Formats: sequence, structure tokens, C-alpha cells
Amino acid sequence: MSNISRRSFLKKAAASAGGLALAASAPRAVAASPKGAELATVLDIGRCIGCGACVDACRTINNFKFPRPEKPFPAMSPQDRVKVEDWSEKQNVDSRLTPYNWLFLQTVDVSYKGKDYLIHIPRRCMHCQNPPCANLCPFGAARKLENGITVIHPDICFGGAKCKAVCPWKIPQRQTGVGLYLKMMPRFAGNGVLFKCDRCFDRIDKGKLPACIEICPEQIQHIGPREAMLEKARAIAKDYDGFIYGDTENGGTNTFYVSPVPFEVLDRALKEQAQPGPHLASVKNSMAISENLGKALLLAPLAGALAAGASIAGKLKNSRD
Repeated sequence: MSNISRRSFLKKAAASAGGLALAASAPRAVAASPKGAELATVLDIGRCIGCGACVDACRTINNFKFPRPEKPFPAMSPQDRVKVEDWSEKQNVDSRLTPYNWLFLQTVDVSYKGKDYLIHIPRRCMHCQNPPCANLCPFGAARKLENGITVIHPDICFGGAKCKAVCPWKIPQRQTGVGLYLKMMPRFAGNGVLFKCDRCFDRIDKGKLPACIEICPEQIQHIGPREAMLEKARAIAKDYDGFIYGDTENGGTNTFYVSPVPFEVLDRALKEQAQPGPHLASVKNSMAISENLGKALLLAPLAGALAAGASIAGKLKNSRD
């Protein structure tokens, strides 16, 4: 059976079994976290079977958050520099990150120490501890919540894509034809809204698990207080003499991948096998750069004022329409 047909079979089987299991059993809950402590996730990619149930669950649960663009799109100025990004006719694409697909699987064949591996890697936002997307957004649309989850507020985002430009993994994806820019200066202000994984923050607020974690038939994903999850990642890595990614990347993230294969080997395989999407290279702390730190300090009060003004302007515009 080919990798593609095997994955298709596993995806259908796991999604079906997972759906039945979820319907029949009491829901699992997020582990309690001390006030102010950040939540983190652990993904044991050495055990991921690549079924894709997490991808389907994410799309199903978060469908109500997906963009509904207004068409035709307003002409942008200057047209040669501001390009339309429209995924509304390609909403079924699940092989990469899009505004309608916040989680996808990278699959690579690698050899390490004489052993062959087929590694499946669920990719989505890393939820950095010191996220440049939130620190450097001029409108304050991207924000880090107290529990460590980074979200983009669609009612405030202008679609300038600063968050994507400064993200080490280029995670956020833009959809034209939605957002505040349509109500203000559609030709000159922004170009839509940026979308990404928000770790089902609304479910977590209710004590529920993120959809991807709850549906996983192999339970390779876990969520809880960061320090506890880091200890869990280290324990898993120790069990099979493995490796951790995300504990120090970009100064530390709230996503830990554990693999039996070094991440530099996986990153090289991603490039060689032309896998789309985020890399797995080592990442220095981007917010330790003095230029970025200075910008963040300057933007903090400005972003709050602009966000408030943009929200008020949008409400006024709506009341007049």
C-alpha cells in the first residue's frame, strides 16, 4: 500500500473511530494550570501514524471562525505590490497551512543510525513565549493571552501581514476580502485578515481539550502547564534516546515536538523531499535582537490606541450602514 493510500485509509478509519470514541466517552479536560502559568503542548511525532484525524477535527471545530470574504475584492493600490490572497475557492486544501486549514501534516522518509523512519509531523502555530507576531503587530491584532496562547483578533487585523513577516516559521496566512480594512480605506489599508491556529482557546476556556488533541487515536498530543509538559517531553525523549524541538527555539515556545530522529535531519529531509510549509531548523530568539525589542517597546502603546480606534471606527461605520 502506498504512503498516500495508507494515509487516506488511516485518516478515514481514525476519524471514524475517534468520532465514535468522543461521542461515547466523557470529555477529557485540560490539566489545571496555576494562575499566570502558560499552557504548552507535547507532540510525540515518533508515534504519530499520519491518520490526519487532527486535521479534520481542527477544520470541523473551527469552521465557524473561518473567513467569509466579500466579493468582488476592492482594487488595491498600488496593484503591482499589493496582491490578492484568496483561498475561498480552495477551502478543501489540507496539505499546507491556509486561512481555512490551521493544521496540516508533513511526512518525510529518513534514515538515522542505519534505521529507516517514516515521520509524520503535525504543523501549526508554535505559540512562542515571546511571540514577535504579537510584539510587533502595529495594530495590536495579534496578542498573547495569559495562558500562553497567541491569537489574532479578526475584528482588529488589517491584513498587513507583519505577523507573518516576523514569524520564524511564516505561520499566519492571509485571506483578502474580510476584515476592518473593507470598512475604512479598502484601497490603501491592509488586504484582509491573517489566520492561524488559536489552540481552540474558546474550548480551553471551558475546560475542554483542543480538538486535535481530543480526537487523536494514538494520544500522541498532550497539553498542560509548560513546566510539566517540558518534563513530559524530556521523559519521552529519554525513553527512545530522542530529541526535542521548541523548548529553546525563538527563545522558547509552548509547543514541544519529540522525535527519535534529530531535527536537523528532519529539516534537511523536508527540503530534499520538497515538503511545503514550516521548517524545523534551529531558531534564535528574534525578540532578543535590539531592533525588534526597541520596536516592540515603541509599538505597545501605539498598538493599543490604534486597535481601540479601529474598533470604534468600524462600529461607527456599521451604525451608519
